[in-house]
Amino acid sequence: MNLSNKQKQFLKAKAHELKPTILLGGNGLTEGVMAEIDLALEHHELIKVKVPSIDREEKIAIMDAIVREAKAQKVQVIGHILVVYRAAKEKKLHIPKG
Repeated sequence: MNLSNKQKQFLKAKAHELKPTILLGGNGLTEGVMAEIDLALEHHELIKVKVPSIDREEKIAIMDAIVREAKAQKVQVIGHILVVYRAAKEKKLHIPKG
């Protein structure tokens, strides 16, 4: 599922008020963190993940891995914050048609 620009704009507006749900620590992206991301996506559908990293390339690689492993859609990246969306079995957000 690819999100249209209209759908991304809708999700960005919804994410604006959210605080980061997941904060990556010194150990980086572990299986435990991925499990928490998976649970958060199933519960909220739209989450923010804070990826503190000094190296820009490493930060981009971690964000891409999160999107790929969680089978989610990247909505937006602002600095160290990644906004991702994945539709849950029980829909909570009703995004507009693309």
